[in-house]
Amino acid sequence: GTAGSEAFATEEMSNLVSYIQPVKFHSFEASKKINRSYQMSSFVETKALEQLTKCPVEFVEYNKLQLSRIYPKGTRVDSSNYNPQLFWNAGCQLVALNFQTIDLSMQLNLGMYEYNGKCGYRLKPEFMRRPDKHFDPFTESTVDGIVANTLSVKIISGQFLTDKKVGTYVEIDMFGLPVDTRRKAFKTKTSQGNAINPVWEEEAIVFKKVVLPTLASLRIAVFEEGGKFIGHRILPVSAIRPGYHYIGLRNEKNQSLTLPALFVYVEVKDYVPDTFADVIEALSNPIRYVNLMEQRANQLAALTLEEGGEEEVDKEVEAGGDAPSEPGVDQRVTMPAENGLSHTPIIVPKPPPLGGHPPQPTGSVKPSVKTEDIIQSVLTELDAQTVEELKQQKGFVREQRKQYKEMKDLVRKHHRKTSELIKEHTARVSELQGQHQRRRGALQKSRKRDGKKSRSEHSLSTLDQDLCELDQECHQRLAELKEQQQQQLLTLRQEQYYSEKYQKQEHIKQLVEKLTTIAEECQSSQLKKLRDVCEKEKKDLKKKMDKKRQEKINEAKSKDKNVTEE
Repeated sequence: GTAGSEAFATEEMSNLVSYIQPVKFHSFEASKKINRSYQMSSFVETKALEQLTKCPVEFVEYNKLQLSRIYPKGTRVDSSNYNPQLFWNAGCQLVALNFQTIDLSMQLNLGMYEYNGKCGYRLKPEFMRRPDKHFDPFTESTVDGIVANTLSVKIISGQFLTDKKVGTYVEIDMFGLPVDTRRKAFKTKTSQGNAINPVWEEEAIVFKKVVLPTLASLRIAVFEEGGKFIGHRILPVSAIRPGYHYIGLRNEKNQSLTLPALFVYVEVKDYVPDTFADVIEALSNPIRYVNLMEQRANQLAALTLEEGGEEEVDKEVEAGGDAPSEPGVDQRVTMPAENGLSHTPIIVPKPPPLGGHPPQPTGSVKPSVKTEDIIQSVLTELDAQTVEELKQQKGFVREQRKQYKEMKDLVRKHHRKTSELIKEHTARVSELQGQHQRRRGALQKSRKRDGKKSRSEHSLSTLDQDLCELDQECHQRLAELKEQQQQQLLTLRQEQYYSEKYQKQEHIKQLVEKLTTIAEECQSSQLKKLRDVCEKEKKDLKKKMDKKRQEKINEAKSKDKNVTEE
């Protein structure tokens, strides 16, 4: 045959390969001692996983010097695949998969090699190639020289996901190091019968700390409401840019779909621990930080400079002390800004002179106590509503009626089931008693008939024994039937108890949510009313202050005119 020529041809082909020499793996120490970079060892997935679990750092060091090939175990008769990310984390160069099965593992593999022109090669990160760096693929802390990322993804809407009138939802997964991997980290709500342009108004999913972005991949997948796959996209975290993006979806074979796309908003930042968040915020936006510091200084000035403000008022009064006829006239003082807003000038009474009688205020001037009384009256009019008052709101009462009706329906259904069960049991008892009476009547007729023919004591005792056995059998079956009914009633009652308990818990949650909503609505309305009242009082006070100031100006002008004439 041609076996010899085939073997010779195979040997010739093997001799052409002068780059890689396959060898059997013995240990990491032996490979490091031999130090032949052209040698390659193959590992079945179970053997590789064992080595990765026992010696993760040594496995990474081994892959810096030699090639390693991982292949599926032979017991995968269904051609399923293992997760290749486990061995990419260790720097394995040749991670073989069953290409005939397009599962999630194969999709990750296709996504991994999509972003290098699909040439089949991707350069490992620098820290997995440098001999002076040591890397543990199971690390949970940041890697030396690598800045961790914080990734935020918000799914806004979808476009032309499918031509069917079905609901759709989106799932987000993260693959990478074990500390970075999060399966089904986020799932949107299902859009109701809209697959053309569904909109998801939900909070963004935040991956607070991605330790190794260069090895991490983000998967965004879209499914129908029944779980049928529509499309997905696998993106390396290191290639994601912040901003709004349209992401075109791919099918299971990573082939581009014509129309389906997702509109998302992405934020990518360097990871900052919570202890340094304020410092980084100040460095990233110094203008806002300076404004915030100034605002806080102004707020403190409203408290710390109160005495200084009174001293300035005294100096102003002494400077204008040539009008002794008006000892009770108050001076205007402008208070410092608070919370970024300037206050309307308020009236501060002049302190009484030492050793003298307190001046009597004139009728045309309102002291600050009046203003405080007005504000206090406004606040007392808008007391917070108590829980009992909130419970009297129509929405809460309506919710209680609804829950009462639901509980009543649940109890009614239980009574109906109990009545049906009792009726069924009564019918079975009646049937059993009827059968017993018929059988007893038949035996008695047989006894009378036999008695005419033969009146022996033996025949009479046999009939009595049969009747006794029949009665015992009937009593036994009735007892079993009664026990069965009690067990069914007990089971039904237990089901009713747990149903009522669950229903009451849900009702309590709904009542708490409803009460919270009502309280927030009442608070909003009270705040609005309070703002309106404050604005009105502020305008009235400003008008009075302007009128008083104008009177002072006119009075000063008349005094100057009198002095000039004299």
